[in-house]
Amino acid sequence: MFTTYQEALDWIHGRLRLGIKPGLIRMEWMMDKLGSPEKKIKAVHVGGTNGKGSTVTFLRSILQAEGYKVGTFTSPYIEQFNERISVNGKPISDAEILKLTNVIKPLADELEGMELGGPTEFEVITAMAFYYFANTSNIDIVIFEVGLGGRFDSTNIIQPLASIITNIGLDHTAILGDTYEEIAFEKAGIIKENTPIFTAVKHPGALKVIEEMAEKRSAPIYRLNQEFQISGYKSIARGEVFSLKSKSLSLEELEISMIGQHQTENAALAVLVADFLNHAGFQVTEQSIRSGLKEAYWPGRFEILSENPLVIIDGAHNQEGITALVHELSTRYKDRNIHIVFAALRDKKLDEMIKMLDGISNQIAFVSFDFPRAAKAEELFTLSSSVNKLAVDDWSAYILDKIKCQGPNEIVVITGSLYFISEAKPIISKYLNKP
Repeated sequence: MFTTYQEALDWIHGRLRLGIKPGLIRMEWMMDKLGSPEKKIKAVHVGGTNGKGSTVTFLRSILQAEGYKVGTFTSPYIEQFNERISVNGKPISDAEILKLTNVIKPLADELEGMELGGPTEFEVITAMAFYYFANTSNIDIVIFEVGLGGRFDSTNIIQPLASIITNIGLDHTAILGDTYEEIAFEKAGIIKENTPIFTAVKHPGALKVIEEMAEKRSAPIYRLNQEFQISGYKSIARGEVFSLKSKSLSLEELEISMIGQHQTENAALAVLVADFLNHAGFQVTEQSIRSGLKEAYWPGRFEILSENPLVIIDGAHNQEGITALVHELSTRYKDRNIHIVFAALRDKKLDEMIKMLDGISNQIAFVSFDFPRAAKAEELFTLSSSVNKLAVDDWSAYILDKIKCQGPNEIVVITGSLYFISEAKPIISKYLNKP
């Protein structure tokens, strides 16, 4: 048994050594031992390549504005590990993490001696979340974010009220497949029998795969630009405004505080699901939709840490994320000198990502950080064709010095892996908040 939070955390993170082991059999075994907590939860399941966390946050904020107690399970964390299991946006306590770890560890030990093998870090955390939400009173609904793919993801043992697939991109291709269609097939694995699926997928081949799975499972489908439409989009200083129309609702001038046109699609999915929940035992008013959307905040997604000096962090960890980041920077800050600091995992399509960043930046610095799959700064440097590029050893000292010397027409953008963002944000925020 663990006696401290740090011991529990070290044990959980130590399971990273097991890597990724797709499949549901270990989860099903643990759930059976725990009394099937996944069957005691009202849930919404959110998958997709990008935008999962933002969509979870929009929906949570809407339901919370209505007065519901909402659990969320998300990954990775940005500011502290505990935020992966949260209630009404507040991470559970260190004491609760310790208690949950002591519940799951004996099961993990038992699995270690079986042919199934020990559970991965993500499986352990997912099991902790199911147990916590099923045994915590007054939780009205839980929103689960898929970790990887969908079909064999640890979260895919639930029978949700509704499922969401945000979009499809070429990420984790070594595991999920090399084409949009192959990846869509894995994501579509979260579609359940007679359970509505809401999606903003636009790639024709990927959408066709999702449509076929929905038909196979008799799941009503709600598609962007078909069953619902976004119109009247405009960018504002600290967010976006858009209108949304479907068969059952028409909402004008919805405002969100998250930056990026792509966030209007994530917000629209959340609104559609909130509206659907009106037919599933919940009550969600237009007022709660509007206030929830405006108040929704998700760290590390085009987050402005400081206006003067202008410092932005963005967890653009794949091609789709970089495309969205470049679009926003070129639209909002085309008259500024843009200084990029970039770190990434080695298993991403780094050449394409760096090519896009080269095209938007006046200077680009490549850094490495302490993570098993992190690319070295020198590896990233060699992929860049920028005439003003550098590889940096001490990223924290470099970033803080860059901010300190920043001119009035300059912008510093720290981007790339969400794991890197989770390390960088606390250090940068502490520096910026100094008197």
